[in-house]
Amino acid sequence: MRQILIPTDFSENAWNATRYALELFKEDECVFHLLNTYTPALVSNRFIAHPKNGRPIAAGSKEQSEEGLGKLMHRIRNYTSNDNHYFETYSSFAMLNDEVKQFVEQEGIDYIVMGTKGASDQPEVYMGHNTVRLLKSIKSCPILAIPKPFEFARPDEITFSTDFYRFYTDSELAPLIEMAKTFDATIRIVHIQQGIAPLTDVQQFNLGMLRKYLGPVEHYVHTVSELDSVSKTLQVFNEELNIHLLAMLNYRYSYLDQVTEDPVVKKKTFETEVPLMIIPELSMGGPGHRAKSPMSYAEGIN
Repeated sequence: MRQILIPTDFSENAWNATRYALELFKEDECVFHLLNTYTPALVSNRFIAHPKNGRPIAAGSKEQSEEGLGKLMHRIRNYTSNDNHYFETYSSFAMLNDEVKQFVEQEGIDYIVMGTKGASDQPEVYMGHNTVRLLKSIKSCPILAIPKPFEFARPDEITFSTDFYRFYTDSELAPLIEMAKTFDATIRIVHIQQGIAPLTDVQQFNLGMLRKYLGPVEHYVHTVSELDSVSKTLQVFNEELNIHLLAMLNYRYSYLDQVTEDPVVKKKTFETEVPLMIIPELSMGGPGHRAKSPMSYAEGIN
């Protein structure tokens, strides 16, 4: 049974990501973990916190969090009915990044699905601070970052962007291969160059190993010249081939690592109109152990 974590701030961006997850995994038996974290703003005189209207601040925020999760469950029930899907809701007084890291380890999460940005992020922002923080800190499972607006489409064509300078392990490529097998998808390996140049010996070796690992699925290699930017080149490539999922590995000095140096990623720096699967840099052993530790309740949609 798949374990899917959906962090939510109850925004339309978060709902868009939730709908995507429900559609993407509709044929699979899944537990969807719906997580809302809250860190209430303190009403303070210097460093001393005071309650509002005599009510504890944290208690009020917890009520809002639990109410929001209840409304989200109601919205899900109205949207879909799927015997394969079960839901657990979690309201936590914690920083999102810390809670997700602990949650992924305890629950053996297979995928994190979230919006590229939250309710508080500005229109010019492509990837908000919460998504950027998780992208940098989660090292044991892929993150699916869903832009808004995006209407679900089967990922039967997947772009995998690489420069062939890094050797990929089988554990790192496993999520990509699994996604391709699930949807009988073709993987389009895209190598973007500034001008045309032959591959180095290292690049040739890494390409050969990549093709070996991707042997079980249909895949093609595309070398394209960079347009205005890597981001623009990928957008044009995805549009021309009708791609519905972009996969990238996140490791030190990678393209993703460079564009996420700032707390948020603005659209002028990087943007994709299709969902982005962010694959973390893994050890040869792959993701860690799985252990169930429910924090609240489970509910099936029948």
